[in-house]
Amino acid sequence: MPDQRLVLASASPRRLDLLSQIALDPDTVDPAEIDETPLEHELPARHALRLAEAKARAVAARHPGAFVLGADTVVACGRRILPKALDGAAARSCLLLLSGRRHRVHGGIALALPDGRLVRRRAETAVIFKRLDAVEIEDYLASGEWRGKAGGYAIQGLAARYIRVIIGSYSNVVGLPLFETVGLLAGHGFARAQRLPTAPP
Repeated sequence: MPDQRLVLASASPRRLDLLSQIALDPDTVDPAEIDETPLEHELPARHALRLAEAKARAVAARHPGAFVLGADTVVACGRRILPKALDGAAARSCLLLLSGRRHRVHGGIALALPDGRLVRRRAETAVIFKRLDAVEIEDYLASGEWRGKAGGYAIQGLAARYIRVIIGSYSNVVGLPLFETVGLLAGHGFARAQRLPTAPP
């Protein structure tokens, strides 16, 4: 059996919480710290996969023989990639764009295997916001919940009150498509993904 260490190549507390939710706590968390700037004319789905691969490869070099999981989440309106909101102006711009519209969340996951190979999968979720009025936008901005979030919102928080429809994986919007992640790990020999842990007596 190959090495059964799982390394998460991400600093995201949301991804760590999601893995813990399904009893796949990583043995090590080692953020990749790569440049996440989109390439010129890069489409959102390709951007998510490219970054997930880059994270997994960068961290796998530091953990030979382990399973290394890289992931990236991209919020997009059409071909436009929305930024991670680092200030109120960026968050406001995102909310105005998303208001009353359908957008897509692209999740890329990449798994560096103990034998050096890299495998990947992608998830896509459609999300529709209600039409936000000025008070709702100001209230959400005042909450500060948008800080550092792709697209300027967190579906697992206060923004849930504004979301009319979600089609696809909820966990993908939070930060990691769990069904696809489990399938990737289980299909490539990671034992803890193949069966649920035994309950304590």
